[in-house]
Amino acid sequence: MSGDILKAHLHRYLVAGREALLWKLDGLSEYDVRRPLVPSGTNLLGLVKHVAGVEAGYLGDVFGRPFEESLPWMEESAEPNADMWATADESREWIVEVYRRVWAHGDATIEALPLDADGLVPWWPEERREVTLEQIIVHLIAETHRHAGHADIVRELIDGETGMRKGNENMPPGDLAWWQEYRQRVENTAREAGGR
Repeated sequence: MSGDILKAHLHRYLVAGREALLWKLDGLSEYDVRRPLVPSGTNLLGLVKHVAGVEAGYLGDVFGRPFEESLPWMEESAEPNADMWATADESREWIVEVYRRVWAHGDATIEALPLDADGLVPWWPEERREVTLEQIIVHLIAETHRHAGHADIVRELIDGETGMRKGNENMPPGDLAWWQEYRQRVENTAREAGGR
């Protein structure tokens, strides 16, 4: 497989993860996109904010192509977890637009450099800091899809909506009764296996 074909495949997987993550915000109130539903405080808008900062660093600073905007939540002086939630003055629209600008910047880096382009990740251990664009795209695919998976669960907790991405929900068909019966069967099996 040629480098250009491989790059196109990798880029497509990164784009799919980005789109899946943003899709999870669709149709929700300002409260619901910010709502922490697990003890760690994970919330949908915070996941988008976090991934925007991560991608800006990996497809920017790592290759000497820094993202042109300041992202204060990614600074060393930022409070712990500042990238995982949105403050009241950081609107959903603003965070989504920042993320889209990060995409454009990242896409320009991917387009401009070959897969074997050298980069340096200063926040990684010294023995692993030297990287290639290919390694970083794979890393970002894993990072973005991991957080899209978190968003899947948070969204389901908010309103029951499920699915992998718009147009390819990847869920078996079934009405509410079917899903309730399915869940109960899984619960019963867990109880049986766990000796309860």
